[in-house]
Amino acid sequence: FAAQRHVLTYMEDAVSQLLENREDISQYGIARFFTEYFNSVRQGTHILFREFSFVQATPHNRASFLRTFWRCFRTVGKNGGKYSSICCYLLTAQEYHCLLQLLCPDFPMELTQKAARIVLMDDAMDCLMSFSDFLFAFQIQFYYSEFLESVAAIYQDLLAGKNPNTVIVPTSSSGQHRQRQPPNDCNPLEGVEASLFYQCLESLCDRSKYSCPPSALVKEMLSSAQRMTFYGFLMALAKDQAINRALGALPDKGDLFLDPAMDQELEKLVAQVSGLSVSGPASSSADTANMPVRNSPRINSPWKPLHHRRKMDAESEGSNEETDSSEN
Repeated sequence: FAAQRHVLTYMEDAVSQLLENREDISQYGIARFFTEYFNSVRQGTHILFREFSFVQATPHNRASFLRTFWRCFRTVGKNGGKYSSICCYLLTAQEYHCLLQLLCPDFPMELTQKAARIVLMDDAMDCLMSFSDFLFAFQIQFYYSEFLESVAAIYQDLLAGKNPNTVIVPTSSSGQHRQRQPPNDCNPLEGVEASLFYQCLESLCDRSKYSCPPSALVKEMLSSAQRMTFYGFLMALAKDQAINRALGALPDKGDLFLDPAMDQELEKLVAQVSGLSVSGPASSSADTANMPVRNSPRINSPWKPLHHRRKMDAESEGSNEETDSSEN
C-alpha cells in the first residue's frame, strides 16, 4: 500500500520542507505542520508553485496538477475572446505554456509542444487552439508521458516492419524527458495494422511500471479501425471520455466549464470587491478607517509560502535601505 500510494515520496518531501523552514515551523509546531502538509496532499493543493520534478513525481501529483490547471484557467475557455466567434479564447502553445508556468515555474516547454502536436497533428506550432482541445491533449501527454514514449518506439518498429518482442519501458522517472522524433503520419492512409498495434500495447500495459490507460479501453478504441497512425492514436486517446473518466482528474467535456464550488467562491470575492468599490467613493476617510478588515482566502500551503516570505522580507529590507540612502 505504501509503495502504491507513494507514501515514502511524500514523507521525504515533508521532512525536506520541515528542515528547510524549521525556524518558521517551530513557531506553531511540527505536528501542525505535518497535519497541514498531508491535508494539502489530500486536497491536491500541495503541487502549487512547486518544482517540476515534484509535480510529475507521482500519479496523484500529476492528476492534482491537471485538476488545478483546469480550475484556475477554465474561464479562458468559456469567456469570449478577440480571436473567436464561438465564445472562447484561442491561444498558441507558447501562451498555454505561460499559463502552466504560473503554477509550475520550471515546467518544460517540450511537454507543452508535444501536447500541442496532438491537437495540431504536427502542423505549424504557432496555430491557435481552444482550451478544451489543449487541455485533454495535455492531460494524455502529461499523465501518460512515459507510456507515450514507449508507444512511439513501438510504432516506429512496426513502421519499419519489425514486430517488437521486447517492451520498451523508460528506466528513469526524473523530470528529463527525451526528445521524441515525430513519426511520419503525413498520409492518413498509412500507419500500422491496428490489431498488431494493440497486441504490442497490451503487452506494454501489462509490464510497464508507469501509468497506462486501461488496456480494455484501448482495445475498444482500436477495434473500430483497420490501421492507425501515431498521432491518430494520440488524438483518439485525448478525445476518449471513457479514458478521461478512468484517469479521474478532469470532468467530462460537456461539464468542463462547470465548477460550482469555485464559482461560489468567486461570487463571494466579487461581492466583497463590489461592496468595497461602491462604499469607497461615498464614504469619508473616517468611514474608510473604520471599515472591517477582510481576510482574503488563500490555499493552504504551509511550506513554500514561508520560504518565499523570507526571500520577500530580505528583498524588502534591501529595498528600504536603498530608499533610505536615496533620501539622504
